[in-house]
Amino acid sequence: MWSKVEQYIQRNKLLKESGLYLVALSGGADSVALLLLLKEAGYNVHAAHCNFHLRGEESDRDERFCVELCRELGVELHRAHFDTHEYAKLHQVSIEMAARELRYRWFDQLCDDIGAEGVCVAHHSDDLVETVLLNMVRGTGLRGLTGIQPRNGRVLRPLLCVSRAEIEAYLAERGQTYVTDSTNLEADVLRNKMRLQVLPLLRKLNPAVSENICRMAENAKEAQMVLDALVNMYRDRRVLNLRDLDKYGSSEYIVFEWLKNFGFNGSQVHQLLLADTGRVISSTLGYDVLSDRGHLLVEPSLKPLKALRIPEEGTYILNEENRFKVYKSAVYVSKEPFTATLDAEKVCFPLTVRRVERGDWMQPYGMKGKKLLSDLMTDLKMNLFEKRRQLVVVDAQDRIVWLVGLRTDHRAAVTDATREVVTISCQR
Repeated sequence: MWSKVEQYIQRNKLLKESGLYLVALSGGADSVALLLLLKEAGYNVHAAHCNFHLRGEESDRDERFCVELCRELGVELHRAHFDTHEYAKLHQVSIEMAARELRYRWFDQLCDDIGAEGVCVAHHSDDLVETVLLNMVRGTGLRGLTGIQPRNGRVLRPLLCVSRAEIEAYLAERGQTYVTDSTNLEADVLRNKMRLQVLPLLRKLNPAVSENICRMAENAKEAQMVLDALVNMYRDRRVLNLRDLDKYGSSEYIVFEWLKNFGFNGSQVHQLLLADTGRVISSTLGYDVLSDRGHLLVEPSLKPLKALRIPEEGTYILNEENRFKVYKSAVYVSKEPFTATLDAEKVCFPLTVRRVERGDWMQPYGMKGKKLLSDLMTDLKMNLFEKRRQLVVVDAQDRIVWLVGLRTDHRAAVTDATREVVTISCQR
């Protein structure tokens, strides 16, 4: 069995010969076999045992077994005791989740304390099969079909290539004892039901079902790696051109992988791909995504903006992105988009800087009549995100004198009769 495990370790680059590793030791067959295999292979290992105090004397029995086993093997053992029920109650999580959080938090801290490269846990191929089936029952995409991965951060799984039967045969051949968690024999948890009821039935249909599922998971993992490489080409973008994705045959997977990092789910992605231009959907992480003429745009959800009052000349800060400088000078006309020059006699202070509001209108320079800003921005082919961010400068007579960066108002324009200009500059 070691030959099989060694090849798996090398293929997945799990362990370094010079590294120090923790072995999560429960006392059960899987973790005992893992400790023996790594110890006898010459790896520098410490053991780590958690007593969750969930099974009374049986929990203490497991701890005593681990102490004695490590003494016999000459392996340093680290132990931790947890009040799991109290933690679960305090954090309002299940007992299973509480044990998991406590265990991995302690493992992570212990790795830091002793300088360990990672923690080896004894998940085997049967666990992988159960995980794949559970993911299928709950509903999964391709990633769920890959099951358990050999590496997840500091967590390493060298035994994923061997089955529970192989582990038990290995221990029997050595005459090595282990303890059994009685709760694993009860069919009251979904995973245990899968192990004790569903898998035996599937094996009656096909004795090789576990091997076939493991092979499928490996194939899915290879396919996932190819897709991940493709998705990484788009991951850091804030705009996605859906037409560019047509060459892949389907855009939904890439769009989902792109958007899930911003907190969007599969149902929302499906809605977006069917949505008309202008549809906005919000995520739980504080992002909005906009469907706009064959493109998807994502940006942080818009936060309320307090209007900025400008009573006189000077420099004023609206927010982190925008500051305004206002001053009077001799007559000139600026051609810079974010600098407006207006007839000082036609602009009444105080000025106000705010976002565009429903019903806003102005008389754009060169036009005789007024125009709604919503129509003006549509004519300029601005998308909804740009429209909702757009700033205006309003004077004391409630006239919009500048659509910032885009248009000045004809009624405040510089003419041959202008004697002084007021310059408003938006610095970004």
